[in-house]
Amino acid sequence: MPILNVRIAAAKSPELSARVAALLLSLTQRILGKQPEVTAIAIDYVNPDDWFVGGVPLSAQGKSSFYFDIKITDETNTKAEKAQYIEAAFAGFERILGNLHEESYIHIEDVRAAAYGYGGRTQEYRYHHSAGLTGHTLPATPPPATDNLPVFPGIAMSASVTASSSAK
Repeated sequence: MPILNVRIAAAKSPELSARVAALLLSLTQRILGKQPEVTAIAIDYVNPDDWFVGGVPLSAQGKSSFYFDIKITDETNTKAEKAQYIEAAFAGFERILGNLHEESYIHIEDVRAAAYGYGGRTQEYRYHHSAGLTGHTLPATPPPATDNLPVFPGIAMSASVTASSSAK
């Protein structure tokens, strides 16, 4: 479920991308308890000549750097878990990139469950319709919309509302 947006000050490399993705997928599962099959990682590269720290490009400093943010559902991880994740991710990037500038950043963003989701469903919806909470599982796909009206699970629209909406 988390989405990670990663920027690395380095030449683009499929091998480097694979190593970074493997590191982050492993840490995100092991420390934050997120499911790998719904974890997405997007990696972008920035030329070290174009990455400045203190007004000096990393290329002139002989340093490497990275930045990534990860969006997770609010209240699903503790402060201690997040601190451990940041420490382990920094150490992992240091092993992969070498000569890492201290000004490399990790931002864990706690996003409200009602404002975050994938597959057309919010995390709030998934929580309220999970097997553990209601005894029901989510259908494979959302129900189809009818008459070009939006579908709101659990809210039935009367014929008079449908007719007045169609007249507009």
